[in-house]
Amino acid sequence: MAAGAPALALTDLEMMRAALAEADAAAAKGEVPVGCVIVDAHGREIARAHNAREALADPTAHAETLALREAAARSLTWRLEGATAYVTLEPCPMCAGALVNARVARVVYGCADPKAGAITTMFGIGTDSRLNHRFEVTAGVLAEECAERLSTFFRTLRDRRP
Repeated sequence: MAAGAPALALTDLEMMRAALAEADAAAAKGEVPVGCVIVDAHGREIARAHNAREALADPTAHAETLALREAAARSLTWRLEGATAYVTLEPCPMCAGALVNARVARVVYGCADPKAGAITTMFGIGTDSRLNHRFEVTAGVLAEECAERLSTFFRTLRDRRP
């Protein structure tokens, strides 16, 4: 977080820690450690998920898409107006688009993704005025912890290669 930036709400930190727990669950299963937690407009958790592309053999089984599906099912609507998504890694274009389509109010993410980040790094999906819906973005919440999970995971993969 930049010097002089406003203090993060305790809820943002708590929810990002919950998303980190999901990322840890993904890593334990051999999945890329990304986690997502979605809370409704009243601050109640309505969904959580982690990457499951390997387990489901599904290229769309990112933490965000799985959490959005669960949140919509629990809410009995695809419109997640007022909801906040907490994600350990900046969402990719697919997930950013899904967050727009779900009408979430806010996306909070941990570390930036220099190769596929579609919220602030490579694209501005979610904040682009040409889209029919936009959301507020808070970036860098527990960024070091989020980045460390990914670095450790990929370092371990490299070390295992023959």
